[in-house]
Amino acid sequence: MFKRLVLGAALTAAATLTLASAGPAFAAPVSAGTPAPGKVANKLFRAWLAADRVAAAKAATPAAVKTIFTYVYRAPDRFDGCSGNVCRFVHTSVRVPGGLDGIAMVVTGSKVTKVYLSRHITEPPTVAKHLFAAWKRGDKYGGLEVATSATVQKLFEVKYDPRGVTHFFQGCSKEPQGYSCAYSYEGGAMLMHVRGSRSAGYEVRSISYLAD
Repeated sequence: MFKRLVLGAALTAAATLTLASAGPAFAAPVSAGTPAPGKVANKLFRAWLAADRVAAAKAATPAAVKTIFTYVYRAPDRFDGCSGNVCRFVHTSVRVPGGLDGIAMVVTGSKVTKVYLSRHITEPPTVAKHLFAAWKRGDKYGGLEVATSATVQKLFEVKYDPRGVTHFFQGCSKEPQGYSCAYSYEGGAMLMHVRGSRSAGYEVRSISYLAD
């Protein structure tokens, strides 16, 4: 199910894929002459489907191009519209880890400046550290790369305070159906409950808190 997109399949998809929005796009205001975010995002998406790095470079920054060409799953099959300047392409036929469910692109002006991807991560500690780092940055899309939408929503209800308590990663231990990865702090701990497998990839399915 989880196979890299080969060039032949990409060319076929580019010719036949109909990208239907799931709802109205909420595009950020743009100046006259600047293409709408959805148009820019689709330009990069089509270049990626065609494995055309030259065309991709015309639609995105070098960092964004590098990121999208690392995507390990088959191509998302639906354009899900844009919220502000963030446009998403989602899967409807395969299950991938995390709540992002595909690819999200941040559009600035006439180029995609950042790309978020559903991640295939094979070690529970790496998933936990990825989510924690996203929380520290205040980056919800980064969190959705490796955690469910409900998990990200719960975690981000409290903003990370760099002047608050210090969190210490205590590693991961087995629990029924998966792993529990702990961050301790003065007065308690945060537990990230990781599910999945090495072949399918791991995700943070839920979080809980302990008080001393």
